[in-house]
Amino acid sequence: MYGRRTNRPMSDADTLSVFAGDCLVHTDDGTHRGEVIVLLKPDNTVLVHDTDGYQPVAWLTRADSVARTRNGGFSVTAIAGEKTLRVESESAYGFGEYPGSQAGIPVGDCPDCQRALVRAGGVVSCLGCENRFGLPDGASVLDGRCECGLPRMAVARGDRFELCLSRECEPLDGIVKERFDREWDCPDCGGPLRVLRRGGLLAGCENYPDCEVGYVIPDGTVIGKCDCGLPRFETPRGRRCLDSACTG
Repeated sequence: MYGRRTNRPMSDADTLSVFAGDCLVHTDDGTHRGEVIVLLKPDNTVLVHDTDGYQPVAWLTRADSVARTRNGGFSVTAIAGEKTLRVESESAYGFGEYPGSQAGIPVGDCPDCQRALVRAGGVVSCLGCENRFGLPDGASVLDGRCECGLPRMAVARGDRFELCLSRECEPLDGIVKERFDREWDCPDCGGPLRVLRRGGLLAGCENYPDCEVGYVIPDGTVIGKCDCGLPRFETPRGRRCLDSACTG
């Protein structure tokens, strides 16, 4: 969710598990043996690496289930549909569990723990305390900092706004509402369009439920008026009316 700060303890969902040993590696294509490491990722991806190059000897991506045992030696069995990957140690060399995260673009330091903040896709997360902040669609993280210590971001919703990464500090809803609430009229009944949050930001008719007109406010800036009377937006995908179905 956009701008929401979450603090959660490390769990299996954050852990990289590494097994090392002289192993038998069983796949649907046959059996290999060698001194390898087995990497188990939080999404149930299993990779088996030897000393040659970057390509795994065997792998199974996002398995439906993974079972592992450790009793002197170790075994890892991953199943995805009709495919099975099983690794059994003949001689176990070691085992370790390490904190892991999605790698992203550095965007500053976390004000809570001073560890790095990184952006991966639509989320900015801390590598230390597990703070996470969802980004609105189309948002870009800026170099500037909010008074709370978090990075600021730029978001276009009718106009270009700069605000804190955390909605608890500066909610995008309130900024857009202050600028555009009642700014446009409903093309069906003439009532004012109110800025609302229903999953995303909407411009919905004030006369609801008698009038059910509502439009998602796109990622873009208003550049004028459409022939239908609604605002026209400049977006990353080109110019369009507030009403995505309008061809005017």
